[in-house]
Amino acid sequence: MRVSMDVDSEPTQPAPRPNTSMWGNIFPGNLFSSGRTTIPVVRLSGTIGAASPLRQGLTLAGCANALDRAFASSGPAVVLQINSPGGSPVQSRLIHDRIVALKQEHDKTVYAFCEDVAASGGYMIACAADEIYADGSSIVGSIGVVSAGFGFVHLIHKLGIDRRIYTSGENKMQLDPFRPEKAEEIARLKRLQATVHEDFIALVKESRGDRITNSSGNLFTGEFWSGRQALELGLIDGIIDLRAKMRSEYGDRVRLKLISTERGFFRRKAGVGVSVSGAGVGVSFAQGFADDLISALEERAIWARFGL
Repeated sequence: MRVSMDVDSEPTQPAPRPNTSMWGNIFPGNLFSSGRTTIPVVRLSGTIGAASPLRQGLTLAGCANALDRAFASSGPAVVLQINSPGGSPVQSRLIHDRIVALKQEHDKTVYAFCEDVAASGGYMIACAADEIYADGSSIVGSIGVVSAGFGFVHLIHKLGIDRRIYTSGENKMQLDPFRPEKAEEIARLKRLQATVHEDFIALVKESRGDRITNSSGNLFTGEFWSGRQALELGLIDGIIDLRAKMRSEYGDRVRLKLISTERGFFRRKAGVGVSVSGAGVGVSFAQGFADDLISALEERAIWARFGL
């Protein structure tokens, strides 16, 4: 179930609208809309991390401009509409910190609304808000750290493929998917994960404060909950949709304005990257497509964890 919203989208280059009503000639400008509060809405959707042709990534670079425009508006608040299963912990923290900084700079109230899922890094971003809301069936939480990938050791042996790689530094190729796993490499990864997890827990505790009701239980084990369960645990502040909440706060005449973000592969400038020629073009394209395909499968697996 998706949380519905009623917003006006912001075109890339807004064109002036002619006033064709008879009243427009007598009362120029926006006189009749005076007293009407406009609240900007920034939609943060998708897995968090670098984008590719087959993967729609959510990064600070892609949403920074929209956040800046939203907080620079004259409204008293900014709304974040979040639908993300998580992804890169670094990008999640960067987006969270940018929202917090803009909130303090512009003295705005920030509301976060969870759609299908606000989990892991998606929930971290929601914690930048003053208040978090969700649908009763939303998936919320998953306060943990995960590293996932594929192992191709048996496949390349079956195909008779030799893995040839040369490094300077004995740990340069840790967790190479084309080599058997090593216990010491897994232990090192788990220590790294524990540090990132501790930072995540500290962020949630700082954001939610005494609203959290079960911090000593399984709240920080990576488990996730429905919106109603999350409300009982103090992870969110209520079960309500965006439009109803904004009307309750700012009146029935409130206007919701969608601030669009720059997303995906198509925002990249042509010509940026490594130049190759001859037969190398086909090899580079095939390798790039294979990498993107794996990224797309990984993204699908992340969403599938939450039944989506």
